[in-house]
Amino acid sequence: MTTSEFDLIVVGSGIVGLAHALEGAKRGLRVCVIDRDARPVGASIRNFGFITVTGQAAGETYQRAQFSRDVWEQIAPEAGIEIVQRGLWLLAKRPEAMAVLEAFMETDMRAGCELLTAKETSARAPVLLSANASGALFSSHELRVESREAIPKLVAWLEARWSVTFRWCETVTAIAAPDVTTSMISLRAERVVYCPGTLLHGPFASRIATYGLRLCRLQMQRIRPTKPIKLSGSVMSDLSLVRYEGYCRLPAAAALLERLEREESQSLADGIHLIVVQSADGSLIVGDSHHYDPTPDPFASNAVDLDILRHVNDTIDIGEHETIERWIGVYPSSIDRTAIIDAPDNSTRMVIVSSGTGASTAFGLAQDVFSTW
Repeated sequence: MTTSEFDLIVVGSGIVGLAHALEGAKRGLRVCVIDRDARPVGASIRNFGFITVTGQAAGETYQRAQFSRDVWEQIAPEAGIEIVQRGLWLLAKRPEAMAVLEAFMETDMRAGCELLTAKETSARAPVLLSANASGALFSSHELRVESREAIPKLVAWLEARWSVTFRWCETVTAIAAPDVTTSMISLRAERVVYCPGTLLHGPFASRIATYGLRLCRLQMQRIRPTKPIKLSGSVMSDLSLVRYEGYCRLPAAAALLERLEREESQSLADGIHLIVVQSADGSLIVGDSHHYDPTPDPFASNAVDLDILRHVNDTIDIGEHETIERWIGVYPSSIDRTAIIDAPDNSTRMVIVSSGTGASTAFGLAQDVFSTW
């Protein structure tokens, strides 16, 4: 077994691993990324490609999202990644939801956001079913990329522009920095970043276990409206306000949750909150749901898919449509933290996004890792 040497080895080619590879390369390090699969196939390519700033937890998560959004803006044209949507509409259907948005607009995170009446919302976003709504929040921060295209293009760009080495179809069997052993080779590096994603029982399993992580399974689908529509931004609604920490931690969210528990108990039980984004071909990616288990069941529920579609039809005037794709995503989840940075030793960092916000926060997270290392 031969040995190769680098300055930085990153284990995992999801967006968290790629963000650390980019940060290391920018700092002049020789970087190698190792992944057990032939290409990225995990949570990073199965999500919305929705870089979300507004609604992230106040403090470091919100700051990481702001930083990550700016990095996406910078690297997308360099890597040939299309930004297919900008902005976010959060439609408040209930007065209690509007009260949460009003409270949000009193926080420091209101910059770049506008609170609109139902009439103003109808004029600016006529496709939203705002006639009987209380109003809407529009945020200018959000970006949207097509994940299944963006992640492979980011890999290719890291190879071509930053000379990052990728080793595919290799399982990392041991990490004892500076030594990293895979199923094919022995490697050495001054620094190692381990980004396990959903692989919670590999290297450092005992350390991971101390964080009480579980896996979250979500259902998503792509629909094609019969009539052409144009979304002037990604779309959310009331259920998001009791899920995203930047909203649900506000005192005003308690009244909204109480009402939703009466009116949408099954949606809450299934962890449904509406996100709708649009692709360049006009189709819509819609979701999602959240079910938690140490080993998530691989079978999707048709009832959950139909409930998600009900929320779509209650929020957007899309008319008739057909579902053309369905899939399941899985990501690690914590009940009390959005990300984990752990130091098994001075040369190694274990980094896990534990809130499903990898696309939104990974570049900021990588900067934080290196700034204190």
